[in-house]
Amino acid sequence: MIMKKLSYKTLEELQYNGYLLKDAPERVLQFGEGNFLRAFVDYFIDVMNEKTGFNSKVVLCQPIAPGLADMINEQEGLYTLYLRGFENGQQVNNKRIISCVSRCINPYQDYRTLLDCAKNPDLRFIACNTTEAGIVFDDKCKFTDTPADSYPGKLTQFMYERFLHFGKENGKGFVILSCELIDNNGKELEKCVLQYAKLWNLGEDFIHWITEENIFCSTLVDRIVTGYPRTEAKTLCEENGYIDNLLNTGEIFGFWVIEGPESLKKELPFEEAGLPVLITDDHKPYKQRKVRILNGAHTSMVLGAFLAGEDIVRNCMEDEVISNFMNDTIYKEIIPTLTLPEEELKSFAAAVTERFKNPFIDHALLSISLNSTSKWKARVLPSFKGYVDKFGKLPACITASFAFYIAFYKGKEKTEDGLLSTRAKGDTYTIKDDDFILDFFLVHKDDDNYRLAQAVCKNTDFWGEDLSAIPDFVDAVADYLDEIEQHGAYAVMKSCCQNMA
Repeated sequence: MIMKKLSYKTLEELQYNGYLLKDAPERVLQFGEGNFLRAFVDYFIDVMNEKTGFNSKVVLCQPIAPGLADMINEQEGLYTLYLRGFENGQQVNNKRIISCVSRCINPYQDYRTLLDCAKNPDLRFIACNTTEAGIVFDDKCKFTDTPADSYPGKLTQFMYERFLHFGKENGKGFVILSCELIDNNGKELEKCVLQYAKLWNLGEDFIHWITEENIFCSTLVDRIVTGYPRTEAKTLCEENGYIDNLLNTGEIFGFWVIEGPESLKKELPFEEAGLPVLITDDHKPYKQRKVRILNGAHTSMVLGAFLAGEDIVRNCMEDEVISNFMNDTIYKEIIPTLTLPEEELKSFAAAVTERFKNPFIDHALLSISLNSTSKWKARVLPSFKGYVDKFGKLPACITASFAFYIAFYKGKEKTEDGLLSTRAKGDTYTIKDDDFILDFFLVHKDDDNYRLAQAVCKNTDFWGEDLSAIPDFVDAVADYLDEIEQHGAYAVMKSCCQNMA
C-alpha cells in the first residue's frame, strides 16, 4: 500500500468524517512541542474546540534547538493521538486526530516569527512544559540573545514585545498555564520573569504590566504519556491509511487543576466541554492528593513487590496479596490523613488502581525505584507522620514499606551505574540514587538489622529530621527487616493485610 503523509488533503481523500478544525485564530501559544503537551493540553483544547466552539488554534514554539518543528509543519499540525487503558472497569482504546495545532516555530532559526506572534491581538493564552529544569533564572541570559537560552528569558522577551506593541491597553496580557512538575510552577515562573525584567532594566511600567495585566497560573497535571509507539507505528499507520510520524499515545486518565480566578471558567470552558479540568483558587489539596495517593502508592508498594519477584506494575495489580497491600496502604493509612472530602479521595484512589492495571503500559518497578530515598521523603513520609499524629500509633503498611526500602538498598558493591544487589530469586539489580546515599548504604552493608534501621532513621540528610525519635519506629522497622530476611517481602505484605483485616 502506498500511503501519503497525514495532511488535510490526505484526510479528504480518505473521506475522514471525524472532527477537524481547519481555520481559527491563534489564541494559544505553547512553549513545548513534545509528547506530553500534545497528549494533554492540545487534546483538551481540541475537544473544547469541538464541544464548545472555543475556536482556537495553538501555535507551538520549540523550546530548545533540536525539536519537532519541521515534522509538525510537514503534517500541517495534524497528528493521531491514542488514549488507552481502563475506564469504569472497561478497557478502552480511543483514537483522535488532533487538529488544533496551526504550526510550530523554531525560534533558533526564525526568532522574528516568534516575536511577531506577540503582536497578534487574538493571542490570550500561553501554555508551557519545559521540564522541571525549565523554570530557572540564569543571569547569563542577555536581552539581546535571539532567543534567550532559558525559557523564562524567552517568555520575558516575548512579553516585552507584547507590551511595546499594545502599550497600556487593557486586556492584552496573558493567561499563562505552567505545566512543569515543580511546586507552585506558575508563581515560580512569574518570579523568574520579574527577575529578568529587573536584570535587563526593562522599566517599572513593564514590571507593573507583568503583575497587573497577566495571570500566572500554577497547575497540576496528571496523565501518563507513553509517546510514539515504535513497535506499533507501522501497523497503526497501515490501519489508518496514512503515514503519521507524530503518532502519540497516553493513558485514558487525565486530570488538570488550574489555580486561577473564577473568571477563567468563562474564558476556558473546560467544564462545558465535559473535560476533567478543574479551575480553583487553590490547587494544593489536589497536588497533595496526587502525590500522597498516586505517587505514594507507587513508592510504598514497588520496592516490596520487586523484592517479592515482580517486575511490572500491572502484574502487581493481578496479585491479590500485593494489590491488597497497596489498597490497605491507600484506604486505611493515606486517605485518613488527607483533607479533601473522603468520597473524592476514594474516587481518585479507585482511578489509580485502574491506571496501574493499564494493559497498554509496561511500567517497570525498577524504573520507579530510581531515587527512592527522596521519593519516600516527599511522597510517603507526610502520610506516615500524619497517621502517627492522628492515631498515636505506627501505620503497619507504611512502616513495612520503609523496611522494604532499606532491604532493597542493601547493596554489596558500587559500580559506575549504582549499587549492586541481589533479590531472593537470584537475579542482580542496580540501585540508583545520589552518591552520598549509596555510599551510606555501602558503609552499613554489614550492620545487623537493628543497627541498620537505626542508622537509616537517624540520617537527617535523608529525611530532614531524626525518625528514630518516633516511638517504636526503629524497633518495628528492624522486626520487619528480620521477617523479610526469614520469610520474604511477599510474606510480610500478606501478614500486614491479615493483621489489618
